[in-house]
Amino acid sequence: MDSSYPPRIQHLYHELLEQKKLEMAMLRLDKVHPLVSGNKFFKLKYNLQQARNEGKSTVLTFGGAFSNHIHATAAASQMEGFKSIGIIRGEDTDSKNPTLAYAKEKGMELHFVDRNTYREKNTLPVIEDLKQKFGDFYLIPEGGTNQLAIQGTSEILSSETSAFTHLATPIGTGGTLLGLAASLLPYQTLLGISVLKGEFIRQELDNLAAHYQVQSKGQVQIETQFHFGGYAKWKSELIEFIRWFWKEFQVPLDPIYTGKMGYAIWEKIKNDEFPPHAKILLIHTGGLQGSQGFTHRTGIELPYSFKVK
Repeated sequence: MDSSYPPRIQHLYHELLEQKKLEMAMLRLDKVHPLVSGNKFFKLKYNLQQARNEGKSTVLTFGGAFSNHIHATAAASQMEGFKSIGIIRGEDTDSKNPTLAYAKEKGMELHFVDRNTYREKNTLPVIEDLKQKFGDFYLIPEGGTNQLAIQGTSEILSSETSAFTHLATPIGTGGTLLGLAASLLPYQTLLGISVLKGEFIRQELDNLAAHYQVQSKGQVQIETQFHFGGYAKWKSELIEFIRWFWKEFQVPLDPIYTGKMGYAIWEKIKNDEFPPHAKILLIHTGGLQGSQGFTHRTGIELPYSFKVK
C-alpha cells in the first residue's frame, strides 16, 4: 500500500500566534491517501503486508458503528485484494449509517455482536468462536494498534518535521502516539490529547510502551482534560471551535479526534503554556469520514463537506 500524496506541512498564520511569538503548522496526514486517511494508512501498511506474507486471504478486525478503523480497513483490504470482516459493537447498530454503508460497499462483511461479547473480543474463547464462524483470518485489533501499527506510525515524522519543538496528536488506542514517541528527537515534546474520559489512559499507555518496548528520546506529555465528556461526546464550544478553525485556516477538523486536539492546543496558546518562539506542529490524523457520522447522529452540519469514493 503506497501513499498517493506525501504528507505536507501547512503553515498556519494568526495574529494571536504573532502576539505570543509562536509558529504553528499542520501535518496533513488526512491527505496521505484518497481512501485510507491519516494515521490509519500507517497503522494498516505493515499489517496488510504481514497478512500477505502469512498467505492469508481474509482480514478480520473490530470497531464501533462510526469507526475510522473499520472505514479504512474496508477500503485498504479491497485495494490490496483481501476479503474483510468487521466485528461491530452493538446488535442494534444502524447498518445504513455512512461508515458502515461505505464498509459494505468496499466488500466488508459486517457481523454485529452485543456489547458484553465485544468487551471480551481479545479473549481466546471469543477469537476461537470467530475462527469457527469465519475460518482462517489475519486479526487486526480494534483501532489497529499492535507492533506493526507502531512500526508504521513511527514513519510519520521525517526530516521536514525536525524543526518543530512541540508536536500534538489526539489519542485513541495509543498506537499513533507510541509511534510518534519512538521517533521524537531529544529536543521535541509530544503532546497527546486524550479523546477518552479518565486518567486510566496514562497507565494504559505505559503498559503498551512497556509491552512493545517503545522508548522516546524526547518528552511525552499526556493531556486528559479535553475529552468533552468522553469518546464521541461533544459540547457546543467544540463545534464552534471547529467552525472557527475552518474559517480561519481552511483546515477541516472532526469532532471525535482532531477537533479536540486543535481546541486543546489553542487553549494552551491562549493561556501562555508554550514558551516564546516555540514551533508547534499539529498532526492531522485524518478521520474526516467521522464527520458524516456525526451529522447522521446529531443533524448538526459542519462547515466543510467530506466525500470519499
